[in-house]
Amino acid sequence: MSSINLITRRALILTIVALFLATTTQAYHTGIGGDPEGKGNVALAGCTCHAEEPDNSVTVVLDHVPYHYQSGKTYELTLQLIGGAEIGGEQTGGFSMKVSGGTLAAGIGSESDVQNWEEELDSLTHTNSGSKTEDRTWNIAWTAPESVDNGPVQFWIAGNTVNGDAIPSELDRWNRLTITLDEGEDNEKTRTVFSGNGEITPPAPTDSHVDLHHMGAALRAHWLGLLGFFAVIIVIIFCGFFLRYGFSANYTGRSNLLRLRIKHERRGDQI
Repeated sequence: MSSINLITRRALILTIVALFLATTTQAYHTGIGGDPEGKGNVALAGCTCHAEEPDNSVTVVLDHVPYHYQSGKTYELTLQLIGGAEIGGEQTGGFSMKVSGGTLAAGIGSESDVQNWEEELDSLTHTNSGSKTEDRTWNIAWTAPESVDNGPVQFWIAGNTVNGDAIPSELDRWNRLTITLDEGEDNEKTRTVFSGNGEITPPAPTDSHVDLHHMGAALRAHWLGLLGFFAVIIVIIFCGFFLRYGFSANYTGRSNLLRLRIKHERRGDQI
């Protein structure tokens, strides 16, 4: 009996350890890149450890993308994941990104949220703190190739939204975004590119304040309008006082000359 109990205990311990290792090694909340499952680079193949196929309920958005890139110039981009799995835990999502030319780095405000995968400057992913972003947004800096006539540059992005239970499963949702940037004259204009069903729900307003510019009134025009309104009110009040006290026969504060004028006007037959 004792040997059977010992074997049972060992089996139970090994099962617990296996479950623990499966959870900690497959939940890549500290970042992911390369080819962890032998299916190709994760930025190209996708987050297949969570679900086999991409899901269009996840909208992968890349903002501030130039129409053409200029060699050696650094562009600040914003990556955001919208939709997908409901946030229910500490981790909210992550991404893996790779470019065919130039270098990737953390953008302004995301220095602790993104990192180069194994110091590969053409690959970028989230960090532990970056997997806990409330809005699943990361700022990215891409520096175009230094050499001219480099040709088109490919961007491969895999974005993963998770429910925070640290267990990769079909409950998590991911999607891919692939874009091509051509070299050319940079006119400073940017665009937004995305993949997914495009069903983006804007966040609810935090307060009821409405900006005057959104109401179609510039700030200067607003104040000029208020000044004009108060000026009219003051004129009306002044006229009211003037009519009340300037022509009233019962008002003792008026001058004798005005009294005499009113008296003669009432008695028009006298000169």
